Amino acid sequence: MDVRRITINIAGRVYPLNVPAAEEETLRKVGKQIENMIKDFEQNFDVRDKQDALAMCALKLGTNAEMLSLTNEKNIKSASERLSKINQMLGDSGK
Repeated sequence: MDVRRITINIAGRVYPLNVPAAEEETLRKVGKQIENMIKDFEQNFDVRDKQDALAMCALKLGTNAEMLSLTNEKNIKSASERLSKINQMLGDSGK
């Protein structure tokens, strides 16, 4: 596995990371997303403490992840129900 050493800057701190090459681009994008979120919170909500901005980022990202998970669960359940109906119809047509 190809591992790369990269640095990510978040909230004025530099974080050196060893990451699989396949994950490098994703980590860089997420780092930029977090930086943009911090700037947004600082500008729009008068947040001056980086710790508060990071906490708000964590809350927002966690909420987004949970909502996506719930949506995925609903989609999987719906698809499973439709497949069951199709299987039942196919089984009934063979009789």
